[in-house]
Amino acid sequence: MRKLILNIAISLDGCIEGPNGEFDWCFTDQDYGMTQFMKQIDTLLMGRKSYEVLTSSSTDPFPGKELVVFSRRLRNLEPPARLHQGNLKHTVTQLKIQPGKDIWLFGGADIAGQCLDLGLVDEMQLAVHPLFIGNGKSLFRLLNRRRNWKLSETKRFDSGLIQLFYRKDQ
Repeated sequence: MRKLILNIAISLDGCIEGPNGEFDWCFTDQDYGMTQFMKQIDTLLMGRKSYEVLTSSSTDPFPGKELVVFSRRLRNLEPPARLHQGNLKHTVTQLKIQPGKDIWLFGGADIAGQCLDLGLVDEMQLAVHPLFIGNGKSLFRLLNRRRNWKLSETKRFDSGLIQLFYRKDQ
């Protein structure tokens, strides 16, 4: 079965974007394991805002990858993106049983929070940036229940960024 993996940049104060939606604070001075991670996935799951940020440029940032977008507002998407407006749990469960590589829960906070709360996320890869954002959007603001996770790996970089790898604690 395919895994749903939340791989996301997060600040020390738990934010994934600044107060105006900015993510210019994310370190881009090196690869931070993204090349290897991209080989592991073939599908990205995201919300409307993340999709709009991705498609605001003229180039395809993830060529050859399927984009699955959850939105109540959007009506038409450019292929290879697919729009889903139905039941999140059902759709993700169906995606996970299809053949293929793992699925990247790309963002944003709303869909990530819902997937975490529903127990759909199998792994988390948190790239913790050594800074505070302040009034940004918190990744974990929508969680309604307690969930236990098991730390499986850590990676430390000279920049001060630390990647924390967690698996669902059965």
